[in-house]
Order: sequence, then structure tokens, then C-alpha cells
Amino acid sequence: MKKYRKAKSKYIAVCSLTLWLYQPVNAQIEITTLPDSVITVGYARGTLKNISGSVEQITEQQMNKEQITNPLEAIQGRVPGLTIMKSSNGTAALESVRMRGTTSLTSGNDPLIIVDGVLGDLSMLTSIYPTDIESFTILKDASETAQYGSRGASGVINITTKKGISGKTRINYNGSFGIAHAYRHLDMLSGDEYRKVTSENGISILDKGCNTDFQKEIEQLGLQQNHNIAFYGGGDASNYRVSLGYLNREGVIQNESMKLFTSNMNMSQDIFDKFIQCELGLFGSVKKNRNLFDYQKTFYSAAAFNPTFPNHKDYTTDAWDQITTASQITNPLAWMEVNDRDDVSYFSAHARLNFNLSPDLKFILFGSYTYNDTENSQYLPTIVWANGQAYRGNCRSESVLGNAMLTYRKQLKKHFIDILGLAELEKNTYTGFYTTVTNFSSDLMGFDNLQAGALRPWEGTGSYYEEPHLASFLGRVNYTYDDRYVLTVNARTDASSKFGANHKWGFFPSVSAAWNVSNEQFMKQITWIDNLKLRLGYGLAGNQGGIDSYTTMNLVRPNGVAPVGNSPVVTYETLRNINPDLKWEVKHTFNAGFDVGFYGNRLLLSVNYYNSKTTDMLYNYRVSVPPFTYNTLLANIGSMRNSGTEISVGITPLKTKDMELNINANITFQKNKLLSLNGMYNGEYISASEYTVIAGLDGAGFHGGYNNIVYQIVGQPLGVFYLPHCTGLVPDGNGGYKYEIADLNGGGVNLEDGEDRYVAGQAMPKTLLGSNISFRYKRFDVSLQINGAFGHKIYNGTSLTYMNMNILPDYNVMEEAPRQMIKDQTATDYWLEDGDYINFDYLTVGYDVPLKNTKFLHNMRLAFTINNLGTISGYSGLTPLINSMTVDSTLGVDDKRTYPLSRTYTLSLSLNF
Repeated sequence: MKKYRKAKSKYIAVCSLTLWLYQPVNAQIEITTLPDSVITVGYARGTLKNISGSVEQITEQQMNKEQITNPLEAIQGRVPGLTIMKSSNGTAALESVRMRGTTSLTSGNDPLIIVDGVLGDLSMLTSIYPTDIESFTILKDASETAQYGSRGASGVINITTKKGISGKTRINYNGSFGIAHAYRHLDMLSGDEYRKVTSENGISILDKGCNTDFQKEIEQLGLQQNHNIAFYGGGDASNYRVSLGYLNREGVIQNESMKLFTSNMNMSQDIFDKFIQCELGLFGSVKKNRNLFDYQKTFYSAAAFNPTFPNHKDYTTDAWDQITTASQITNPLAWMEVNDRDDVSYFSAHARLNFNLSPDLKFILFGSYTYNDTENSQYLPTIVWANGQAYRGNCRSESVLGNAMLTYRKQLKKHFIDILGLAELEKNTYTGFYTTVTNFSSDLMGFDNLQAGALRPWEGTGSYYEEPHLASFLGRVNYTYDDRYVLTVNARTDASSKFGANHKWGFFPSVSAAWNVSNEQFMKQITWIDNLKLRLGYGLAGNQGGIDSYTTMNLVRPNGVAPVGNSPVVTYETLRNINPDLKWEVKHTFNAGFDVGFYGNRLLLSVNYYNSKTTDMLYNYRVSVPPFTYNTLLANIGSMRNSGTEISVGITPLKTKDMELNINANITFQKNKLLSLNGMYNGEYISASEYTVIAGLDGAGFHGGYNNIVYQIVGQPLGVFYLPHCTGLVPDGNGGYKYEIADLNGGGVNLEDGEDRYVAGQAMPKTLLGSNISFRYKRFDVSLQINGAFGHKIYNGTSLTYMNMNILPDYNVMEEAPRQMIKDQTATDYWLEDGDYINFDYLTVGYDVPLKNTKFLHNMRLAFTINNLGTISGYSGLTPLINSMTVDSTLGVDDKRTYPLSRTYTLSLSLNF
């Protein structure tokens, strides 16, 4: 069976590469075909022909048509090197976003998000309704991201929302209704099969006489609806646009839901005969979530709970039946009574004043204020948590940003020069508190009355306050000669309050050049090439995401209560080792690429190569005591390399008045290597462990030792599978089979790190695929989105657990388990499988309704979308779409926490008045 899976995966990988060759991507079309298009590149604005770095722009027409929750889903698979992972299939929007891979071990791997000039993180995206977006601009290489210094270390995604236009007031409505259902589950024993298998094996069970599929019992039909209405208009000197949005999504698991209210307002006004242009903007949201408290415990309980138990409470005790002999497992229907809610409020306001001092000289003032408040309320009833537990917590962030910018743009015959100078200040404030109480005598109060809990654990209450500052200066010069040769130089310097006095300032320069070959005289005779541009660049970017605000200071924290006289007094201890020499983590990146268009831009090709090395990498080291006070120290010592090649292809083989076919694809080949984690610090040699565990197996209480799966090893890619080798199944002497482990070093089988283990593969994909096929016939259009990943592996911990017959009868097993009769839970490479997949994300069919004799209604469109059509993969588990990007305890490991596969059918309507 395992050989069959491997052969099938190799076949799929070959088919995927063949498919890519015929399915190129739309992300580069705007850049190549419209060289005079005005585009915002960081703080600068210019035309695409004057850009020397790699910039990708995706307009509204190119965005995904699927019913989406988070705006970034609109460009999923559209941009090479940009990986967007959804959080399973639930109501949550995103799990992780990575641009050109993971470049830091601590944090700061998320790209910078900018909305209409307001800087933020991924959380800001929930405040932007997808249909309010006009375009995305993606900056990936250091020649452009250096404009943002430390903020742009992991790439930049710039979002421009729609603005008003002159003319009569117009109204736009977009709405959709969808139904989501789970269509695939783990194949576990039914109640009848469970009784039969246990009887045949002489195992006594507690038989409640039912035949319950608890995986289906906790599910529901998820109803979803989206609505957005916008009003916009204006005159010669002013315009406005106001929109309101509402999303209501129910998950396919009971009591899982999300409600989101959004608002976006933009206004512009010309003053003093256009000497001053004033722009004002507001956007915000209120989101209410009801969450699953623990994915692993919920889905593990649903799959493994005794299927002979009923799907209702005991009629006598009015309580859920439980299995007292099984650890970490609870009646899954009892988990549905957990009340876990998040209320998130987000608000941002910004203003921009453009002073047109002369036709070439402009002075710009910009300011923004952002407020984010999150309240989490949680109650675990006594049925799932001994004596019950309530939690209330609140975290709040405020950000104030202001900058002043002077720009000078001048065209002198064949010479064009664009000079920019910027000064910027930012202050962030983070505050929060939380309280936990236990020992409830009744579940009626929940988290609404914390006094109902009799005990407050010592560490159950806490609060915090941080106020980091950042000061920045930027100088940028862009020079173009005869629309042929382009040179851009950026010089950015940042000062952060997080670092010590000697290392507050970081300098992050970049330089890039481009050659518009198609504008050369000798290219005029080559009529089949419409556009050819070569690019080259190098730059530095800083990263401070891996440290707290006061890391370089000597801090104390409460550590207990001691009696002093007749009164209790809180005692304090120092928090950690102090490192006053902490400095910026720096990424050095080299970029090279070209863009080319053929045959009237019916065939487009873009290729980009990047090679980046992160130095002075922030990492927590184990150190000796003494000379250090504590056994960990945050220091700048390590280094890591990322490199890759991104290829985008777009072809329009058919284009007439009535029909048009566009085939687009992008493919990314990426490499990662952890170079070093050792060096000298103040005369002391410090280094990380040779084998550092990242992810392992847990959750059921029957995984003993040696359950570590994914490791961090110097000289290897970040996140490799370091496992014993299984040569096959052998009889265990008790009527079952066990995993036979190879003696790799000849000294007897030893599962310790550094003994009989080997590097068996990596968790992060080597190759990423994105493609879109769209076809239009008169008023009908069809769009298909496909994504894929190859060259990585997945550890099927779910099968390792549920194929182990030793767990009967306390836990249910898979249908296949009694036939294989494995009675072993040792983690080896037996369940390490190829993770290659091609996923058909969605299919949309649209129709522009013809309108006649309508006075107010100008356009009407209907569309039907099916998302998550299916996945082609050799992986034997539920789905290969697990975490393969974020470095945490779930990286590359499928361990009984996978959300049931669901599919959504959506009908949408768009009206323009």
C-alpha cells in the first residue's frame, strides 16, 4: 500500500509539471502590457516603465471570484512566491501568509500590509471588504521593500481601495448566499463493526447499543451570506465613496460561526484651485466569532469515541455519557457546549494633504490612527473540564503614524528624475489583561459571572503594557534615460526603541537597475517581441519582530506571595538575561529577472531569481549558569539562506468580440537552508542544540517517548523529518504486527537523537504552483483556479494512531486497522508520505444579464461558485492541505486535528445603479 502511494505521488508530480507548462498566471499581465500605467510603489508613484524592481499588480478584473472572507484570498495562487494558507476549512480566514518563504526563526515572517497608506499587519485585513478593493500591489524584492526598512523585511502587500468618481451618485450592491457541507471524513469503525471486531478479538466493551457516527453528529449545514453596498459620486473638485459590508458565516461544525460588519469611507477635496488636495479615509470593522476551543481534542474525540454510545444525553442523569478509561477524550457532543467567543473591534482613520508647490515639486503630509480591541470570553463546562473553567481577557493596540514627504519629478528631454525625501514617526501601544477562575458548582453562569468560580489560580490573572517607538528617514532617487535605462537608489534608516543605546539605528540601502530592451532601436525590426525588460537589484532589510519592547532592559516580575508580619506580600524576581548588545536582524537580498511579451502581448513571460541571506539572526540560546543568571539568552548569531526562481506565464490563444480564453500560471522553485546557529558572545561560545524539535505527536495520552517528528538542524532546510527507518511490518508474537526499525549505525537499535535516525525529507514544499483558466463567450464566463505544492512530505500521525489496534476498546480505530492488525505506536518513517498535491480551489460560472429600458439599473451580474472542488494527491490522509509553512508545533504533521473537508456552493448577485 505504501509503495502504491509513493508511485502515485510521483505520477502526480509529473502531471503537475506538464499542466503548468500549458497554464500560465495573470499577475504580470498589467505590468507588461501597460507600461504607462500609474502605480504606487511604496511611498513613490510612477509609471511601470520607470520601475527597476519586481512589482506585481493585480486589478479587480484579475481577482478570484470565489466567495471569500479575507481579501488576500482574492489573490491566492495569482502571485509567484506568495503562499496563502487558509485555516483548515473553518470560518477562520487565514492561517499563514509567506512571501518567498520563512526568513527568520523567531518571528517577523508576515508581510507588511498597507491599506491606502495605513501600515498594519494581517489583522487589519478583516476590516476591508473584498469588493471595496481596486487593486493589489505586491513588492517582493529588496530593491523596493527597502523603502519600508524593518517593516518590509518579509515583503509588502499594498492595497488600494476604490474611490469616488465625478458625476451623479451611483450605487453598487454585491451579495451572495452559500451553503457549506462536509463531504469527507475519516473511515472509522461503525458501531456494528466496532462490536464485531471487539467480539472477534475477545475484547469486552461497554456497549450502549447504538450505531453513532460522532464525526457527522457534531456537524451542521453551514449557511453563509455576504452583503456589500456602496455609494459614490462627486464633482470636479471633490468625490466620495461610502460602503457598508456584512458577512455571516456558519461553519460545518456546530456552534462555529463568524459575523463581520465593515465600513469604508473615502473623500477627496481640491482646495485653493488645486494647490492643496485633501484626502480623508476611515475604515473599520466589528467581528464576532464563536470558535472551536481545541481542534485536536474535538476531532480526536469525534473520530475515536465509542460508536455504540447514543447521540443524546442520558435520560436519567441529563448528562453526556463518558468513557472513564480513556485519557484526553470526551464525548464530542459535550465539546459542543464549550462557549469560546472573540469580539474584535478595529478602527483606522487617515488623512493626506498634498501641496502642489509647483508642477514638479510636491509636499505631502500623512497621518493615521489605528485602534484594535480584542476581547476573548471562554467557558469550559464541567462535563469537559474538571470543575469548570472561565476565562476573560482583553488586548488592545493603538498605533499613531505621521510622515512628511517632499517629492521632485522632472522630465528634461530624454532624462527623467524622481527624487523623494521622507521623515516618519510611529508609536504603538499594547495593553491587555486576563483572568481565569475555576471550581464552578454550576454551568449556568458561564463567563458572564466570574464570581461563580471559587478559585483563582496564581498565574490565572495578569496584565501587560508596551509602548515601542520607531523613527525613520528615507531618501530615494529614480533616474530614467530615454525610457531605456532605469536606476533606482533607496537609503532607509530606522531607529527602534526595542534595541540598546548602541544599536538603535539600522541602515537599509538598496540599488536596482532595469533595461527596457524593447525600446532600443535594434529591437524595432523584431516585431514579434512587444516588450522586453531586464532587471537587477540588491538591498538590505531589517527585522525586529523577534524581540519584545523591553528585551534590552533589566525587568522584574511577580513570582509568588510570602507572609510579612500578618500581611501577604508579593515577591519579585528578575525576568531573564539582559543582552544590551541586541541589534537588527538583517536580510541581504540579490534579485534578477526579466519580463517579455510576444505577439501583441498575447504571450507573456516573467522570470525572477532571488537569493537572500539573513544574518545576525535573533534566536534564544541555551547558556550555562553561571556566568549567566538564567539558562536562555536572546542573541544575534545565526544565519539562514533562502533562494528561488519564480516563473509566470500568460497566454491568450483566443480573443474575439464574442469569445476570449486566458490561460495563466506561475511556478516557484524555492530553497531554504539553516546555515549557522553558533558563535561568540562576550567571550563565551554559545550554540543551539544539534537537534531542536519543532513538531511532534500528542493529543491522546498513548504516545510515549520518541514522538518527535520535525526538527531544526543546522545545514538542513528549516523543518526536516528526522526519523527512525522502518523496513516493514513484522509479527509481534501476540497475533499482531509491529514496525521493524533499522539499525542505521550498527550499534543496536536506539531511537535517541543522533543515533538510529536520519533526515527523511522536508516539511516545506520545494515547488509551488498557481494557475487560472478563464473563458468568456458573449455574456457568459467561466473561471477555474488551481493551486499546488510539490517536493515536501507529510507525517500521517492520524493513521499511526488510528491504525494501532492496541488502543481498542477505549478508542475507535480505522476500518482498515483490523485487517492489518498493527499493534505498535512507534513513530518511524512508515507513515511519512509524499505531500504533493493539486487542489482545485473553485469554479465560477458568471452571466452578465442584458438590460433593456432600465432607467436606473445599469449592470446586473449573476454568478455561481463551487469552492474546494477536489484534490489530486497520493497522500492517504484526509487532506494534504495542512500547515507546511508556519514554523510551529504543527509543521508538516497531520495529527488528528484536521477539519473535515467541506465544500461551499454560492450564488452571488452584483447590481450597479
